[in-house]
Amino acid sequence: MAVMDLPSIQLKGLHRYLLQGLGTISVLAGLCFSGCDAPNTYQAPPPPEVTVSHPRQGMVTRYLEFTGNTQALYTVQLRARVEGFLEKVLFKEGDIVQEGQVLFVIQQNTYESKLKEAEAKLLAAKARFLHSETEFKRFTGLLQQDAAAQTDVDRWHYERDATQADVMSAEAQVELAKLNLGYTTVKAPFQGRVSRRYKDPGNVVGAGEETVLADINKIDPIYVYFTISEQDLLRIRRENPEVTSRTARPNLPVGVGFANEAGFPHRAVLDYADIQVDSTSGTLQLRATLPNADYRILPGLFARVRGERSEPQTSLLLPEESIGYDQGGAYVLVVDRQDMVSRRGITLGPQVDREYAIDAGLSADDNVIVNGQMRAIPGHKVRVIPVRSGTP
Repeated sequence: MAVMDLPSIQLKGLHRYLLQGLGTISVLAGLCFSGCDAPNTYQAPPPPEVTVSHPRQGMVTRYLEFTGNTQALYTVQLRARVEGFLEKVLFKEGDIVQEGQVLFVIQQNTYESKLKEAEAKLLAAKARFLHSETEFKRFTGLLQQDAAAQTDVDRWHYERDATQADVMSAEAQVELAKLNLGYTTVKAPFQGRVSRRYKDPGNVVGAGEETVLADINKIDPIYVYFTISEQDLLRIRRENPEVTSRTARPNLPVGVGFANEAGFPHRAVLDYADIQVDSTSGTLQLRATLPNADYRILPGLFARVRGERSEPQTSLLLPEESIGYDQGGAYVLVVDRQDMVSRRGITLGPQVDREYAIDAGLSADDNVIVNGQMRAIPGHKVRVIPVRSGTP
């Protein structure tokens, strides 16, 4: 009997378990159907926040920028002007030498002997002249006493003049001998920096040619040469009628900067403009003089030159981080009264510290995005946050 009742008991438990599972499924289905009754609508994100500011007004000096290079004020090749052995080199290569300092000594004994020989010939010529002059005076007196012939007077007159010419020739030979002796010492013609020596002591120099011994440059001050285009030249002439072709020495201040420098820290003076425009390149060569007391600026350096075009003028200024660039040029993003973003092309003027002058494209009342440009899209709205006072 017990064996027969066991399956019935198991069937009743299974039935009860199935009924509980069906109830759970019914509840879940009811919840699902009740939740699907609400519509699934899209909510747009809020407009991005951007910071805007009006362009500020400031004084700006218009200028032009050029590229050029430095050149020595004077460049001289020291040459051997007389023949002989190079005996001494009296300088350290690359040093600053003073005007008149002896740099090279060429064999001198030969030229000292030639000077003594010329001086001896001068003494002999002077002696002959004194004798002929004395004889001329004596025979002139005898002629007045009818004690001498006219031919004797004429002969001593000739002798006096001829020996006087010999004295002048001998004096010239002495001067030439002194010059040649002086050429045996090669001196610095001015204060400057001397190059390495091109000939070593012991070599024969000046044999049939003027041998180059070294170079010397005067680089305090130093020249900066650069060119201006024809268009810029004509614009400057139009803006500044007082600057004419008669201005041989303009004496205008310019700034100079080099490759390892920011900006234009050196002050130079524009002191020369070429007399004609190069028809091939359409440029005019200019030159500025730059102080170089410490000799740190060398000839041949690349230089950036900035020249002022006019007196300072009031202009609109924007920070450089608010300006973008694309194929159309420089632009800014502005926000109108409806908080709508639009792209505005601008014309840039000179840079002043970390700001740019705006020559065209903006007014003082425009709201320019100065922070958050990456979140702003032209044609879309933004949430405007005015810039705080004192915020750049």
